[in-house]
Amino acid sequence: MDVRTDAWAEGGDIPVRYTCDGRDVSPALEWGGVPEGTESIALVMDDPDAPAGVFTHWVIYDLPADITALEEGVPRTERLKSGAVQGKNDFRKTGYNGPCPPPGKPHTYRFRVFALDKKLGLPPGSSKADVMAAMEGHILAQGELTGRYGR
Repeated sequence: MDVRTDAWAEGGDIPVRYTCDGRDVSPALEWGGVPEGTESIALVMDDPDAPAGVFTHWVIYDLPADITALEEGVPRTERLKSGAVQGKNDFRKTGYNGPCPPPGKPHTYRFRVFALDKKLGLPPGSSKADVMAAMEGHILAQGELTGRYGR
């Protein structure tokens, strides 16, 4: 699967508006190459460069399979109009919270999209660990977009 945004090039600098130093809204994302048999889509955004280990910024699951994009500024609600469900991030909040690294070397952020052969059916506010465990054995395809941000 391919994952992309018009906001930055793969591996490029994430604009301030999508970070805690700006408006802290989620970027518009698109994906393609969803395989036949996909029942739902999940998205996980995290920072593998965080000082205390991988830090989760966004978890969405049970997106309908026919959805191939998210608009900028996804509401920070447990359930979206599409029926998708949002989990808790490592800020202990629902929805998206953008890059907010400590001063120093820029961090790389991963936006991973997964095509699944089932809906996960997890309750709102589930953790990335819960979502990743539920996806095990059900991932048909996945894609990734990365971006960098530093202060």
